[in-house]
Amino acid sequence: MRISNLFLDNVKISINSIKSNLLRTILTVLIIAIGIMALVGILTAVDSIKSTISGEFQSMGANTFTIRKEDSRRHGGNRRKVENKNIEYEEAIRFKEEFDFPARISIHVHGTGMATIKYMDEKTDPNISVYGIDENFLLTSGRDIAKGRNFSINEINSGENIIIIGSELKDMLFTSGENPIDKFIYVGNLRYRVVGILEEKGTSFGGDGDKICYVPLNNARQNFATSERSFIISIMPDEPAMLEFAVGEAEGVFRNIRKLTVYDDNNFAIRKSDSLANMLIENISVVTIGATIIGLITLLGASIGLMNIMLVSVSERTREIGVRKALGAQSSTIKQQFLFESVFIGQIGGLLGIILGIIAGNMITLITGGHFIVPWLWILLGVFLCFIVGVASGYLPAVKASKLDPIVALRYE
Repeated sequence: MRISNLFLDNVKISINSIKSNLLRTILTVLIIAIGIMALVGILTAVDSIKSTISGEFQSMGANTFTIRKEDSRRHGGNRRKVENKNIEYEEAIRFKEEFDFPARISIHVHGTGMATIKYMDEKTDPNISVYGIDENFLLTSGRDIAKGRNFSINEINSGENIIIIGSELKDMLFTSGENPIDKFIYVGNLRYRVVGILEEKGTSFGGDGDKICYVPLNNARQNFATSERSFIISIMPDEPAMLEFAVGEAEGVFRNIRKLTVYDDNNFAIRKSDSLANMLIENISVVTIGATIIGLITLLGASIGLMNIMLVSVSERTREIGVRKALGAQSSTIKQQFLFESVFIGQIGGLLGIILGIIAGNMITLITGGHFIVPWLWILLGVFLCFIVGVASGYLPAVKASKLDPIVALRYE
């Protein structure tokens, strides 16, 4: 009971001491809060951006991988270099027929990125992307139809002049709010009937987003043929857990289609849907490390500042310490009092910094299109760091105070 009362008395004395030096306490709290805000704020923003990246790439086709033309020459160990060439339509069709694995397979091709789309008096800039797709593309790419329908297999094979447009393109062309389905629009000089409107997706990471249109695959082959055209094959295994097995099987089948020997390097690329997301997240991890270093340096400065303030406090309260010791206070009690003060100031600064950090971090994520999150891990880390700062900063002054000779302290002016 006596120990409990002594503990409470020390806490009260510590709080009263903090109140009596309010300006100094506020400045110290702000220094600590800035350090914690920098740490929690940036790490909150990074976590939210990571979550957004993962969500965006999953919406582009979770558990999907593509076979496409290799953009840059890579070497596969000691394998022989092979000419890097486009993926032809016949190769893509043959793969679709020969890939004996439980999966959805789609083929698409980029027709042009400089199309001008026109409806009545409305016309876009010549910067619209047109893709030729098959019946499975919307599934493997994670796109949905908001209004209308997808292409049928017969329409894809016959290459009809029908089109699916993005929501932003719909708003640009049909300004009066009329229903675009079964209306005719022009892609350059070609007349197309609108059969579908895509769900809104956004334009994250510089993609075409909602300012895009799709035509049947064979229509794109006929109307947007170029010598540099290369088809892209997308594969979505029925079982997500079988993704790696599907990648290995697909590589073997396509190597066979391209007549590559065991000594030849791949002259095509296989990319999983999450590979770019992982690359971006790895790059963001560098920011996380930088933010952590900045926050820790700021906290180190705050710790030094808090220690100096506590040392000044010991000097200013030398007579008070002498009186308490003369009345029977033990050295451990004096030490405990000053440690309480230091830890209490550190926790106040930490709490303020955590609140400001969550607000600042989520403001950044809202600006970049992310989602509001509460970073419980970083909150706990902030509380722990502030406790460490409080103990580390207060220990030396507390020891100095506890070792003061009561007679010398009472004579101090």
